[in-house]
Amino acid sequence: MIKAVFFDLDGTLLPMDQDKFTEYYLPSLVKKLAPYGYEPKKFVKAVMDGLVKMLGNDGSCTNQEAFWKHFTSVFGPESRRNEKDFLDYYANEFNDAIIMCRPTPLADELVKMVKASGRMAVLATNPIFPQVATLNRIRWAGMDVNDFDAYTTYEDVGYCKPSAGYFNYLLDKLNLKPEECIMVGNDAGEDTAAVDMGMKFFLVDTDLINRKGKDISIYPHGSLEDFRDYLKKELEIQ
Repeated sequence: MIKAVFFDLDGTLLPMDQDKFTEYYLPSLVKKLAPYGYEPKKFVKAVMDGLVKMLGNDGSCTNQEAFWKHFTSVFGPESRRNEKDFLDYYANEFNDAIIMCRPTPLADELVKMVKASGRMAVLATNPIFPQVATLNRIRWAGMDVNDFDAYTTYEDVGYCKPSAGYFNYLLDKLNLKPEECIMVGNDAGEDTAAVDMGMKFFLVDTDLINRKGKDISIYPHGSLEDFRDYLKKELEIQ
């Protein structure tokens, strides 16, 4: 019996081209931090390398600590004082990046459908952003954070998709078994790892990420509208 639906956010509930989204907002982050003496190219490289550290994190520390360990290794321990400026950016200027997204009322409809059926709705977004940035992206998508039984941010988790540790973190937190869950996402590399965990899976291919050219025909796939039909069938909703 399905007890929970795990939703990816970027490119799934919040339609976007993820690469173009990143290319759009990074310059504004550079602009925000430049007054503190950061050379732009070195700053961007440190941020992107910090992302790599989070994506490869093994759970020995939170993703927040993994990022800042790297960033301070480049710019010195005193650079940690600028964490508050990063957070201010994500609370304010970051919101301009909504123009790179294509919010759809289907996102809220799907989450509310899951909740109305008595199941858990879980926001399984890679925890590479601070909580404030995650809450903003939920809001951009037209959803209420209170509809989610759990969501992941870089302050709380020490893994990223496709690590089994990421999925186990949520399964343990919510006392769920993999076979009781459906995962929906748009990344054929990261999100399909849920299948290896024993979850059911649907691939949203509208903003497909498939960096390794994986054969997606082996997964149920289609648009968010197609996922709605799939979900109604799986949850036996009329």
